[in-house]
Amino acid sequence: MSNVAVIGAQWGDEGKGKIIDWLANRAEMVVRFQGGNNAGHTIVVGDKTYKLSLLPSGVIQGKRSIIGNGVVVDPWALLEEIARVGAAGLRVTPDTLVLAENAVLVLPIHRELDEVRESSNSVQRLGTTKRGIGPAYEDKVGRRALRVVDLKDPASLPAKIDRLLAHHNALRRGSGAEEIDAGALLEALKEIAPKILPYIGSSWRELDAARRAGKRILFEGAQAVLLDIDHGTYPYVTSSNTVAGQAAAGSGIGPRQIGYVLGITKSYTTRVGEGPFPTEQLNDIGEKLGARGNEFGTVTGRKRRCGWFDSVLVRQTTITGGIDGIALTKLDILDAFETIEVCVGYQLDDKVLDYLPADANEQARLTPVYETMDGWNSSTRGARSWAQLPANAIKYVRRIEELIGAPVALLSTSPDRDDTITVRDPFVG
Repeated sequence: MSNVAVIGAQWGDEGKGKIIDWLANRAEMVVRFQGGNNAGHTIVVGDKTYKLSLLPSGVIQGKRSIIGNGVVVDPWALLEEIARVGAAGLRVTPDTLVLAENAVLVLPIHRELDEVRESSNSVQRLGTTKRGIGPAYEDKVGRRALRVVDLKDPASLPAKIDRLLAHHNALRRGSGAEEIDAGALLEALKEIAPKILPYIGSSWRELDAARRAGKRILFEGAQAVLLDIDHGTYPYVTSSNTVAGQAAAGSGIGPRQIGYVLGITKSYTTRVGEGPFPTEQLNDIGEKLGARGNEFGTVTGRKRRCGWFDSVLVRQTTITGGIDGIALTKLDILDAFETIEVCVGYQLDDKVLDYLPADANEQARLTPVYETMDGWNSSTRGARSWAQLPANAIKYVRRIEELIGAPVALLSTSPDRDDTITVRDPFVG
């Protein structure tokens, strides 16, 4: 058997929540390895809908779930999420959830700084969720962050807070904002520490024990490869690495233990926030995709930008993300289209490109080259076998496989967990 890492292969919102939940039923441990509560997974189980941000999807099925060291954790948001799912009948306890002791904390000062930067007219807007994720990662790299383990030793907090605020208060003075009160921050951390401490553990030790016991481990990514800090559409990206390689670094396990990498890919393309989007449809087609797909962000509620499937991008993320196979989602959204366009290249001035250039100015000048395919004008919603799919829908799926250079392992035809066509179980090596 193989461990599995799940990553988004576009700009996020590809339906990772459903696929991860489906895989979690076959796993014995689920690990979240990057991002923060800027991510959102929506999971539908029967008549219940769960919206998760920090909690790994394994908690829904009572599986041992780990928030890894690569995640930046807002402890107030985490407790709110635990209470929210608890009110929906899902009990999360230290027996089911482990919070890595070396994960970095997202603090109120990070949220405030994110809000100021994103709202200011004097800086470039990046389309962040204003949850403080970027500033927290900055402090991590700057080696001044507070970590989860620091909550265990209240006596050490004042000196660590002073070191952190030496940086943040200088920023605030420069922008004319009121300085942070160290005492107030200390009291807030002391107040929340006893509520967080029961969940603290060592993620790398948990994973090593699971590996030695031969347990199946599911590594759960947030956002997607095109939002990767290195491989995405910089600077309109998130603040962490979202590729499969981060599953190892962000959880504390060796890269050879990752196993199969499943890239989640929507049957069309969406994006939230700012940045380039070559196949975006600012017309009736885009509106129709958005309406049929209910394209609103899980975390922010923001309307998503919509466009045709871009095989150039997904072929590139298949390479940079280390993807072995894809889960193709939301095929049913295309049921009502007479013809469907697929981007197979880009026109840039007098050249045709088969990749996304790294230069943001060149990205903004790209014109997609489309291949037109016939639609199928019949419902694929709820299909659970190839035999239930129209011939043109199968042709569309097969053409996507050819263009991106990766096979379809799973095909999703509705938000329901069971409406999934299995071509290959990723856990089977």
